[in-house]
Amino acid sequence: MDGWREAQFQALLNAKSAEDLFAVLSRTAHELGFDYCAYGMRVPVPVTRPKVYLRNNYPVEWQRRYAQAGYLAIDPTVAHGVRSVMPLVWSDEVFTACRDFWEDARGHGLRVGWAQSCYNAKGVGTMMTFARSHDDLSGAELEARSAQMSWLVHAAHETLCPIVLATVAPEAGVGLSSREIEVLRWTAEGKTSGEIGTIMSIAERTVNFHVNNSVVKLGASNKTAATIKAAMLGLL
Repeated sequence: MDGWREAQFQALLNAKSAEDLFAVLSRTAHELGFDYCAYGMRVPVPVTRPKVYLRNNYPVEWQRRYAQAGYLAIDPTVAHGVRSVMPLVWSDEVFTACRDFWEDARGHGLRVGWAQSCYNAKGVGTMMTFARSHDDLSGAELEARSAQMSWLVHAAHETLCPIVLATVAPEAGVGLSSREIEVLRWTAEGKTSGEIGTIMSIAERTVNFHVNNSVVKLGASNKTAATIKAAMLGLL
């Protein structure tokens, strides 16, 4: 590991809170030539309205505007991050379908940007964005800085994500027993408790015991919701 990565890694390890970690990311983004950085996290549950966490050091006026206008729903960089983990450089082409949003962002000093997302085994996705108000990203700068920025994206994912997740979606950190997992897997296949009991050579009441435990652990309303949540979180 080179000196730069070692220094950043130690700074992240020494951070004691989400605020401290984001401060390290913001400082490092500045060292890489960017005025701003943003960190976002998307948890795949609930299915109808996935939980989202956003933190950035953008101008306060832009933060208010972004929230009030509901820009998260149409932001093409966010949509790209959901579909792909490949880096994205802001450009007119990226914002073709939402010109008003692009002009609004530029009006608030956000003219140049680079973003990349990262996912873990639980389907939790995070994305970091580096932005500034001046100087386009040249090919030479991208060649020189892309490896560092991508490394920082993954480092942020590994260090900040667990801390935020514990508050935003504690169910993502739930551990199910091997029996609970097996019962939910068969439930996902459409099997009844009686059928699962026969398959697993256990009593039907034991099956229901494991189902109920899973429902409680996952904070679900019933076994169907628990099964879907467990599957979405990569527990099955």
